[in-house]
Amino acid sequence: MFLLRDDISDIAQLLKNGKIICYPTDTIWGIGCDPFYEPSVSRLNTIKGQAPANGYVLLVSNVEMLKKYVPKLHPRLETLLAHHTRPLTMVYPESSGLPAWVKAKNGSVAIRVASDEFCQTLIEAFGAPIISTAAAKIDQPYPPTFGAVSSEILVAVDYVVKYRQDDKEPAEPSPIARLDRYQELEFVRE
Repeated sequence: MFLLRDDISDIAQLLKNGKIICYPTDTIWGIGCDPFYEPSVSRLNTIKGQAPANGYVLLVSNVEMLKKYVPKLHPRLETLLAHHTRPLTMVYPESSGLPAWVKAKNGSVAIRVASDEFCQTLIEAFGAPIISTAAAKIDQPYPPTFGAVSSEILVAVDYVVKYRQDDKEPAEPSPIARLDRYQELEFVRE
């Protein structure tokens, strides 16, 4: 179990109120918000300096939550995600119930089943996916530790999670993959 100086229910309520948080994901430090609330996503675009049509990675707490938004989940992929021990972001060509403003221009959506207990607990408390994007401007390197998150990002968000701020071990973004036309795993980013 993790030790927090944060109250997860309070953080979930901030997300429900349209706020933007800076938090440790199961990979790098990220910033995120409610993907269903367009004003928050628009503000996130402004904080990152990102074009609205780039799309975002969404974190879900488990495969069951993923299936709510990706109803045509390939059985091989479901097995892989259920047993995969490292974070893996998958790009799905089709989804259901997700707003256009979190998808890429081609309509695809990137979703990762969180492998970190803190993220899983927060997502469960929130009751829906959470946007996860590097806590950095679009042209800046990703922050491998909390100490690498710029003060510009920290003052732009509404809340900075205290959990894991002292971690010194650098983290890396997750690999991103999709199924190709032969239903084989194809890595977009390794």
